[in-house]
Amino acid sequence: MRKESDKLGQLELKENELYGLQTKRAYENFKLEHKKTNLHLIYSIVTIKKAAAMTYINLGADKKEIYPAVIKACDSILTGEADSQFITEALQGGAGTSTNMNVNEVIANLALQQSGLPIGSYDKIHPLDDVNRGQSTNDVYPTALRIAAIEILRELSDQCAKLQEALQKKENEFDHIKKIGRTELMDAVAITLGAEFGAYAQAISRDRWRLYKVEERLRQVNIGGTAIGTGVNAEKQYRFGMIETLRTLTGIGLAVSEYPLDITQNNDVFVEVSGLLKALAVNLMKIAGDLRLMNSNAIGEIRLKPLQMGSTIMPGKVNPVIPEMVMEVSMRVMANDQAISLAAAHGDFELNAFLPLIAESLLESLELLSHAVKLFREKCIELLEPDTEKCLALLNASFAFATEYTTKLGYETVSRIIEQCGGDNEMAKQLLNDLLKVK
Repeated sequence: MRKESDKLGQLELKENELYGLQTKRAYENFKLEHKKTNLHLIYSIVTIKKAAAMTYINLGADKKEIYPAVIKACDSILTGEADSQFITEALQGGAGTSTNMNVNEVIANLALQQSGLPIGSYDKIHPLDDVNRGQSTNDVYPTALRIAAIEILRELSDQCAKLQEALQKKENEFDHIKKIGRTELMDAVAITLGAEFGAYAQAISRDRWRLYKVEERLRQVNIGGTAIGTGVNAEKQYRFGMIETLRTLTGIGLAVSEYPLDITQNNDVFVEVSGLLKALAVNLMKIAGDLRLMNSNAIGEIRLKPLQMGSTIMPGKVNPVIPEMVMEVSMRVMANDQAISLAAAHGDFELNAFLPLIAESLLESLELLSHAVKLFREKCIELLEPDTEKCLALLNASFAFATEYTTKLGYETVSRIIEQCGGDNEMAKQLLNDLLKVK
């Protein structure tokens, strides 16, 4: 065991634990046993620490010659080597300070260990004075969240493009299949199955475009703004060098905000992104719901691929599990959007203490949607088949044909004849055609 202490007292840590006193305190204080901080966010914070170390080397400010060791430690972490050492809960007080300290301590101790020095030898490499130099949780955490969000957003946009293509392929395949169109779950007018899938493709196309465009908003970062955006304790050369290095490391066209104070205290950009994720969730739920109904025994116009047993008591029952999973993901994304909105609205003055909730909710929505869209395409859309005969039978059993007569015979006349025929479509068609001849 090793001991670390600060003005609040002393704690014991295991010799092989790379995190330190501040992380251990956070672990004990926020022991929700819910979810650990998202690793995408952790890796983005580590990337920022690496960029800072590289920047100080480039500026000739590495007086202790420790930053090569810091960079090596960061590279090791980014391979997943130290994942178990990031123990802070996703939901925590302090605007993310605990997670930032978890990263600072792990980097410092790993750098010490890899340099052949004892863990906890902070006189050699210090979590705050060295790893966190020129930084604050308040510029590191939101910048890291933007980087993580952009990376997952790009994957989600790509999955939306593939889903759109799959829907368009079905549009072309099913273009010749006539069926009944429905409004308010009631028979309306004739349509093709292809046209329905074409409409789905258009909706996903809009989502894809919106998500592609919103990345521009996330590229504005406040790194170098430190505590509240004024840049206290961060040299001007460091701020400029830092953003250039981050661009190189991430491959993202990041830009320092013209007004870092705004980026530090206001989180409406995350609300905007979440709103677009909610729009995608709405479209996915609508499409999944339609497919679930069309696959049902009552309608049966399409056949979803059987994937698993549907009941523990009813033999042979198969459920539309993929559309249902997509609908559940959509519901979660909508709930996360509400959480993000509430958290963003409760920022006070120069900082929002509830940024961890925003981060957890936003990254969860992005990850869930990215995986759900992929599964929806691969296990549902690409595998479903039409029941052409059932589509035609339902169309012929409806009064969809009647609408075509209203322009020449009038709505009231057509309605009266349909009612007189008592559900006999062929009789209704005959009577309507006879009236057309008379006219």
